[in-house]
Amino acid sequence: MSVPPDDVSRGFSRRSFLKGASVAAVATSGAAASAAAGPARLADEATRIGPGEHEVELQLNGAPTKVLVETRTTLLDAIRERAGLTGAKKVCDRGGCGACTVLVDGEVTKSCMMLAMDAVGSAITTVEQLSADGEVHPLVRNFVACDAMQCGFCTPGMVMASYACLQRRGKPTREQVQRDLSGNVCRCGTYGRIFEAIQRTAQGGGR
Repeated sequence: MSVPPDDVSRGFSRRSFLKGASVAAVATSGAAASAAAGPARLADEATRIGPGEHEVELQLNGAPTKVLVETRTTLLDAIRERAGLTGAKKVCDRGGCGACTVLVDGEVTKSCMMLAMDAVGSAITTVEQLSADGEVHPLVRNFVACDAMQCGFCTPGMVMASYACLQRRGKPTREQVQRDLSGNVCRCGTYGRIFEAIQRTAQGGGR
């Protein structure tokens, strides 16, 4: 014999089940709406940066440098056009050649692929730092001694990638050098001389 749908003798009925399900659904949707509204309110309260130029401060080679940039300005353009440091070269402008390589917090970075505003608060090192205050870094001298420079377009980026390799590894093997410089292209093909300059520097040559 079947039990009537609304028989509450067993403490449960179809009607009570549906009521409970409806209450749960309303409560869940309300909680979801509140959670969704939270980030929206935070976004409205956040500082919005609109079109036009904005002044930001970049830590360039240990010195705070204020520059005017748009939100779309790359770190490369900010360094070259606004800060006047033209060592990093603008060649492919799509992160493929490495001529624009700088160090951001010690890490090799293609500056044409990073927005200037994303670099705020980070330590940025450019090739100019390796010949500051009349002191030329041994790596730069060894690039000259080993005739590692040809047309010169790749040289600043190669020097910075090489410097990062030495900073990271101390005395890198040839295989490690090749791996660390794999993101930098030398159109003149003087890779052998570049590797020699790095290994000469690691061994103390040219100091």
